[in-house]
Formats: sequence, C-alpha cells, structure tokens
Amino acid sequence: MLARIVTRSPSAARRAFSSAAQALAVTPAAKFTPASSSPAAAPPASTTASRPAPAQDYPAASTASSSSSSADAHFWATSFQGMSTEPFSSEIAKILSAPLTPEDIEIKPDGLLYLPEIKYRRILNKAFGPGGWGLAPRGETNVGPKIVSREWVLVCLGRFVSTARGEQEYFDPSGVATASEGAKSNALMRCCKDLGIASELWDPRFIREFKKKHCIDVFTENASTGRKRKLWRRRDAPPFEFPNKESK
Repeated sequence: MLARIVTRSPSAARRAFSSAAQALAVTPAAKFTPASSSPAAAPPASTTASRPAPAQDYPAASTASSSSSSADAHFWATSFQGMSTEPFSSEIAKILSAPLTPEDIEIKPDGLLYLPEIKYRRILNKAFGPGGWGLAPRGETNVGPKIVSREWVLVCLGRFVSTARGEQEYFDPSGVATASEGAKSNALMRCCKDLGIASELWDPRFIREFKKKHCIDVFTENASTGRKRKLWRRRDAPPFEFPNKESK
C-alpha cells in the first residue's frame, strides 16, 4: 500500500493516507491487541496480585505482633529476659549447690579463700552443658590508672541470671588486654554467687574452720626490703621462697 501511495500525486497520496487512517480509527482495538505471549505485553492485574513475594534470607525488621520484651530478648546490654520466671531443674540445682571439696579451695597470702576461676566454668559446664551459658558485656570497659573494670551479665539457658562488675589491677599499659580478661573472670565469680556456687566461701564459720584445718600462717621476710610479715598458705602447699621467704 505504501508503495502505491508514494507513486501517486501528492493530492491523491493525501486522500489515500486519510482513508487508511480512518480505517484504522474505526477498527476495534481488540483486533490490534498484541498476543499475550509478546514480551512487551503487560500481565493481567489478577496475575500480578496473586504473584508471591520474593523470599527473604533475613528476618523482617519488625512485625505487628512483636512486643518490646521479645525485641530486647537477646540485647543483654539492657535486657533482663527470663529473670526469676521459674527455678532451674532439680538436677541443675543439685550440681550448682554441691559442696566444695577441700582440694579445690585455695587461699591467698592475705588469708582470703577463693575457688579458682576455671572451676566455676567447670561447674557451669556440668550444670548447663558447654554452650548452655555465657557472659554478655553490659557497658564499656572502664580503664583507670591502675584498674580495669567492666560489667558483665551471666546468661544461662537463654535466661538472665545475674550481673556484676569485674575488676583487675594492671601495672603497665601493655597489660590492659590481660587485665580486661581478668576482670571478666572476676565478674563471673561474682555472678555465680547468685546461683549458689561455692557459697561456703562467704560463710564466716566455714572460713574459720577451713583455715584452722587446712591452712597455716607463717612469718616471711622480703628478700629485697627485709620486711617481715605473716602470710597464709595451705598446709600441703610448698613454703614461700621468693620474694618473700619463710623465716625459720
């Protein structure tokens, strides 16, 4: 048709083109609608509405059913999730409150009884299983001129148990990292008091009896200053040697 229009005179071409345009205008639109298989065709509205949303590999930021308590359940910097909701099982309680054996208890030279930090961890592992408990930091590490401290939260089986601030002395700036780990261990021992672990060590009667039976205070002399003073040790521990040597 276009070839024939081009070969005609301008007036005839215009009339032919006008007739072709009128034919297109009166033709029903459905007759020229592209096939649905064409890439440019828009999908029906019903198909678009029923198409499932793409899967997400991460949780939604928030939902209408979420509560403030569940949102903070794992944010232990502020959460008290699970505190005092119910007691632990009788099997766990029996392990936590088991009496200490004399061989486990140590004494510092100043006479303070203590349970080594690693033994607190062993008791917790026995009671809750490895991975069933943990320490979560609460607040930033406070580094003073001589002491490092930080607050920690003890969480057992997903429940808040106790919080305590641990502290540790240091004597050189290069020892801050080691002191931070010591502060964490100190906080663990303090938190374990709320579980009844090694509760004997805070019992004055037990302390007196244990020191009388298993410990001894001896006179020592400092090798550098010559200062003499009494220090405590276990009876079955070796004598002090350096820098404080036991006096005979």
